[in-house]
Amino acid sequence: MVLAVAATCLGLTACDNSTRFVDPLSINGRDGSSKVDYPLLMRIGAAARAGGDYANAVAVFRRAAVIAPHEAVPLVAAGDTLREMGKPDEAIIAYQTALDRKPGYSLALEGLAKAYLLTGKPQLAEAPLANAYQGMPHNPKVLLLLGVASDYSGQHPQAQGYYQAGLKIKPKDPALSLDLALSLALTENYDKAIAILAPIANSPTATPRDRQTLALIYGLKGDRMDAERFAQMDLDAAAVQHNLAYYETLRRLTPEARSRAVLSASGGQPLADRAILDEPPPRP
Repeated sequence: MVLAVAATCLGLTACDNSTRFVDPLSINGRDGSSKVDYPLLMRIGAAARAGGDYANAVAVFRRAAVIAPHEAVPLVAAGDTLREMGKPDEAIIAYQTALDRKPGYSLALEGLAKAYLLTGKPQLAEAPLANAYQGMPHNPKVLLLLGVASDYSGQHPQAQGYYQAGLKIKPKDPALSLDLALSLALTENYDKAIAILAPIANSPTATPRDRQTLALIYGLKGDRMDAERFAQMDLDAAAVQHNLAYYETLRRLTPEARSRAVLSASGGQPLADRAILDEPPPRP
């Protein structure tokens, strides 16, 4: 769901009619000189990214990578920002360059795997994730990504094993629980999926993603009443009916086709990283 943000003038003075642009690379250093040091560039880049100025953030992180030629961190930051911009191919280059500087760097490996998932080629994510797993076999984030890559490759039992391993390390983790529940639903193990996700979706801290994923699972099971009950918590009446009809369409597909359709709704990212069916799915 896209939120429109209105720009307003703040402060005691009136807004003028001209637009002023600040070049972050021209900011003076702490000593008043024209030199911009690496830590300052990283702070400027992080601020630009946090403010949604992704293009400037990437430019600043790249500048930081130039003046600190042995650091992998600015390249990972650039890769993460490019991924958020929907530019996975450029992000892949940034992560790979980071790994050239620091082989086995976990954040670069994780980012590279996520970028490969965005390209719709989950098999390419397996190598960096395997490397990350070797270095951090007990990292829940790595196990989550391994599970996602396996789900996208159609290896749902293997994916469920990764999610369950992650939950042994980090019990009741919402991201691992949500992806495990959906993976179980893709193998038609609906009751177990509901048992995992229902407590989360019914909790005071539940998100629309939690509730709508549970609505989807109820819909796949054929429980229209509960699917509607959870769907209407976040959606208007028209969207609820649209989703209910979509669930019925999914039920008529083969398991393989159903899995592809559901996973495509996540856009190639870890399912817990984005809202699943928060908005009505494409009309079949």
